Amino acid sequence: MKRLLFLLTGGTLLMRQTASSRVLAAFGETTDLVAEVPALARVASIDTRQLFSMDSSDMQPSDWVELAREIHGALSSYDGVVVVHGTDTMAYTASALALLLGPLPKPVVLTGAQRPLVEARTDARENLVDAATVATMDVPEVAIAFASRVLRGARATKRDALAYDAFVSPNEGPLAELGVQTKIAAHVRKASPLAPFDERIEPSVLAVRIFPGLDPALVTGAVRAGVKGVVLEGYGTGNVPLRIGRSLIPAIESARDARVPVVVVSQCLRGYVDLARYAGGAAAEAAGAISGGDMTAEAALAKLMIGLGRFGHGDPLREYLLANAIGEKS
Repeated sequence: MKRLLFLLTGGTLLMRQTASSRVLAAFGETTDLVAEVPALARVASIDTRQLFSMDSSDMQPSDWVELAREIHGALSSYDGVVVVHGTDTMAYTASALALLLGPLPKPVVLTGAQRPLVEARTDARENLVDAATVATMDVPEVAIAFASRVLRGARATKRDALAYDAFVSPNEGPLAELGVQTKIAAHVRKASPLAPFDERIEPSVLAVRIFPGLDPALVTGAVRAGVKGVVLEGYGTGNVPLRIGRSLIPAIESARDARVPVVVVSQCLRGYVDLARYAGGAAAEAAGAISGGDMTAEAALAKLMIGLGRFGHGDPLREYLLANAIGEKS
């Protein structure tokens, strides 16, 4: 029987409603997952370790590094790792883990729940069993197992706060589908030796969603205040405003002059950035903006942080941002 490590970080799955209100709060103690979900013992031999006990809205880049370090060390002893995580920032953490760890020899599977494990009607049990099952399979990637589907972590985003089917991978099909039969997709990456762990990361980046009325001075002010990188969520295929007085091009130029990289992704759930398609995108590219292709905003932020930490500024960073490192972009 395969051996799995479950790393607990908190989230709704490990919460319960407080006696005095409707507010969900952490258990405070490690829950015995096998006792709560006996089917887990039929999937694998499971060890559990509580790393954090937090609402995932409190997750920070330093926590990603600590979690990645823990996983990196565990992969030599276990056949796979399951991370129990809150749903709110799961896609950010999955993207960061995938990029921090690089190509993998074994599965690393994130899961959580929309309702706590202790409740009678919950998605937690199915998600835990599915995650454990995927962690024993030939899917050597950082993945999210949720609602009977397995998504590439660096391609996923949370789309629904109320439905059990909370996550979607808009620009890439699932890695696996867990129905009556298990279907593993052809685009699952091949196993690769684990590289030495590189924990370098620069968290001082900013994400800006472009909207009608956005004052470019706010972006310029952020650059002057010391931000190290910017992710711009542009319209459609990466279009940005050019109208005099509201044009973002001078702000992008000021970032370039300050050696602050600007990565453009799309606000659209599906699609990709093509900076040559419209005048605004072309002007942004001429001013130094870098296309994020079809990366999610979560993956772009994580990649920019990690790229800045590892490469600083200049051509090596630009090449890293444009490259497809672990399947985070087409």
